[in-house]
Amino acid sequence: MLNIIICDDDKVLRGELKQILETELGLKGISYRITEYSSGEELLSEYEKIQGQKILYLDIKLDNINGIDAAGKIRSLDPAAVIIFVTVYPEFVFQGYEVRALDYILKPYKKEKIIASLRSALSTLDLTRETCFFLDHRRGSLRIPFDMIQYFFSERHQVHIVTADETHSFYGKLSDLESRLPSCFVRIHNRYIINLKYLDSPETNRAIVRTIPLPVSRSYKHSLSIAYARYMLE
Repeated sequence: MLNIIICDDDKVLRGELKQILETELGLKGISYRITEYSSGEELLSEYEKIQGQKILYLDIKLDNINGIDAAGKIRSLDPAAVIIFVTVYPEFVFQGYEVRALDYILKPYKKEKIIASLRSALSTLDLTRETCFFLDHRRGSLRIPFDMIQYFFSERHQVHIVTADETHSFYGKLSDLESRLPSCFVRIHNRYIINLKYLDSPETNRAIVRTIPLPVSRSYKHSLSIAYARYMLE
């Protein structure tokens, strides 16, 4: 799991950055978790609890422990972490070389710069593997790009992966699968998870996925509507 860490004392700017990152990561089909912190002390107190690969967006001007000092402590704990500074003070940027920062982003944010910086960070961490679902079977490991998967459904203790051309199956549960999927995948029923990319239209009690009607249960209607609206806006 990729961990995106945003440390900035400005809640509004944290939200802006988070929204851009979520959109780009969703389009790339990368599984991720975003955690926000408002101070360097708060980040450092919890850093070692965060497992997995990390990309950090650190504001340079923080109270008490500033972003440069926090980055120095993080670098000693985690040499592989990717650090990107965000700041309104370009004169401080050169201090980032001391902690091997990958990049810096000036405020107010420019979407193109954030996306370019994220792509560079993902390349550094070599996260291309997470754009695919890996399925182990008797003949070896099969790699299925998330972008090609239309939906998953469960039946008789098996999960079936449906693409435009074929269906693959493995023993498992949808509930165990959900946390491994990118944000473009949404649960619509106890037996179905769909890729919003292939959703033609959500209806009252069903979702049309590439002309195939799939049931939408009452408990998932609201979350599907919100996810679909967000996906369309992106």
